[in-house]
Amino acid sequence: MARSVPIKSADELALSRRAAQLAAEVLHMIEPHVVPGVSTEELDRICHDHIVNVQGAVPANVGYLGYPKTILTSVNQVVCHGIPSHDKILKKGDIVNIDVAVIKDGWYGDTSRMYFVGAPSTLARRLVETTYEALCAGIRQVRPGATLGDVGHAIQTVAQRERFSVVREYCGHGIGQIYHDVPNVLHYGQRGTGLTLEAGMVFTIEPMLNAGGRETKELADGWTVVTKDRSLSAQWEHMVAVTPEGYEVLTAWPGGTGSYAPI
Repeated sequence: MARSVPIKSADELALSRRAAQLAAEVLHMIEPHVVPGVSTEELDRICHDHIVNVQGAVPANVGYLGYPKTILTSVNQVVCHGIPSHDKILKKGDIVNIDVAVIKDGWYGDTSRMYFVGAPSTLARRLVETTYEALCAGIRQVRPGATLGDVGHAIQTVAQRERFSVVREYCGHGIGQIYHDVPNVLHYGQRGTGLTLEAGMVFTIEPMLNAGGRETKELADGWTVVTKDRSLSAQWEHMVAVTPEGYEVLTAWPGGTGSYAPI
């Protein structure tokens, strides 16, 4: 029997929000360190130390299904699940997604965002900005009575407008006291289809768009996923709660959205 989607009480939502805000704060903290010449291993170390020593939280990814690190660092053609390494040195023009999850008082916070390492190419900038726009379009569909198909359709529409492709093998997910819970949140779909949303649901929306084809492949390390055609890929992720009035972005950035449009 399929597990029903949890509906969180106000107290539970507060705990979920706290964990989400800590995850967002990690991505705000690490931004000045994402520069040419830094290794992804060093970024991982900084994030680990901050989560443990400053936040008093637990790095959720360490040991999860055997994953060895605190963050996931997906550079250029890496779609998701890139493993930090001493050998991976960021260079000017790279784009990188950093994905982090923390546990605070038994509740999970999970978010990711893109960073430019120096000045990106025109295509890279357009891909990153379009992926953010797609995320926002999906989030804006969230309200009681809407469906997950509405969310996926909005994301897919933005991607297709720019002739980018939507990765289909990986999706958003419910989250709370379980890291990856129901429902699965697809980033493509048809309006009016799928799960009907109710206030109190919490899940991630985390579209991955490719500059080329949508096909991916997993590397021999069992984690790193790349575009099959080696085209650039970008991803953004927010935790979202369904509220009686619409939605709340739980992983809102501490410093605001900067040059990116507010959601």
